[in-house]
Amino acid sequence: MRLIRDLSLPAVIAGFVTVLVGFTSSAVIVFQAANAVGASAAQVASWMWALGLGMGLTCILLSLRYRVPVVTAWSTPGAAMLITGAAGVTIGEATGAFLVSAAMITVAGFSGWFERMINRIPVSLASGMLAGVLLRFGMDVFTAMKTQFLLAFLMFLAYLLGRRAFPRYAVIATLALGIAIAAAQGLLRLEGVRLDLARPEFVMPVFSLPALIGVALPLFVVTMASQNVPGVAVIRASGYAVPISPVIGWTGVANLLLAPFGGYALNLAAITAAICMGREAHEDPARRYVAAVAAGCFYLLIGVFGAAVGAVFAAFPKELVLVIAGLALFGTIGNGLAAALGNESEREPALVTFLVTASGVTLFGIGSAFWGLVAGVIALLALRYRKAAPPQQAHGK
Repeated sequence: MRLIRDLSLPAVIAGFVTVLVGFTSSAVIVFQAANAVGASAAQVASWMWALGLGMGLTCILLSLRYRVPVVTAWSTPGAAMLITGAAGVTIGEATGAFLVSAAMITVAGFSGWFERMINRIPVSLASGMLAGVLLRFGMDVFTAMKTQFLLAFLMFLAYLLGRRAFPRYAVIATLALGIAIAAAQGLLRLEGVRLDLARPEFVMPVFSLPALIGVALPLFVVTMASQNVPGVAVIRASGYAVPISPVIGWTGVANLLLAPFGGYALNLAAITAAICMGREAHEDPARRYVAAVAAGCFYLLIGVFGAAVGAVFAAFPKELVLVIAGLALFGTIGNGLAAALGNESEREPALVTFLVTASGVTLFGIGSAFWGLVAGVIALLALRYRKAAPPQQAHGK
């Protein structure tokens, strides 16, 4: 079996780091979103079951189908939108809105219109956006030294030595050292870990016009613009060719099936996907899909064991998570910058994309990755028009 032949420890660790970063960085927002629509404690656990199951199966099946690292995630901007935009909406109405949003994502995928739109984005702009999205994570390696200098500095030093002595296992060794140092300093919080199985809770959907307008439509727009657009850009900037239409379509199908249990929105990952697509996952790009499969397996564990796995991830100190994520993304950030700035004719638009994305600006509930691409496209069109103007003016004279 090819998967067994391609299996490697660095890929499994990359999958673990992917899930560690994804869960610890945004799980609290998902919990708040569930509470905002009036979910009970059992229903909140069901949300984690549905999202873990959805992310796990889509990561595994899509990555095995296309033999490239396809990483999915819950929509963090979508959850943030629910916290502020779902006031007064019952959980039944919210579930109905989740189903409508999922149906629109499915249609956008299988119809091919989303892929046709995304195909117009130049690689330089996509690479600039990727570097801008990941810049903060690279910087976090050093900002973590403000609060936990010894932990962060020794991990950074271990990574540098590992890159020289055993590059394939540098991140693994750094993670192991980080855990050992955190344990020695008493920074691991394991007291809240206990084995609890999550159980699905079905919620009967209720369809109402206010929920469709105030929840379904914004959830669809935010998920597509802030998550799927950057997700596709990351895949292509990493050098992979994936048929986007069926991938988006199948995430929508998974979303449709799991929405009644709390699967509010599934989409392509961007930041965490880059961990599985970088050299740290494997030196051979053709074998990095194993990292996404491993991430899917860890997501399934989150779905099955819910609170227990969440407590394990929460036990790691924040600084350890920041450092290991940033180090795992060093290569991807460098490659993104090189690809963005390599084409001199598109260098300024790519730089604009990078800067706007890195700024973190959010407008109308849509994140900076989307606006970075918009700004880059505007700059590209403006510069091309400026270059074409002189012959037209001369002809007019």
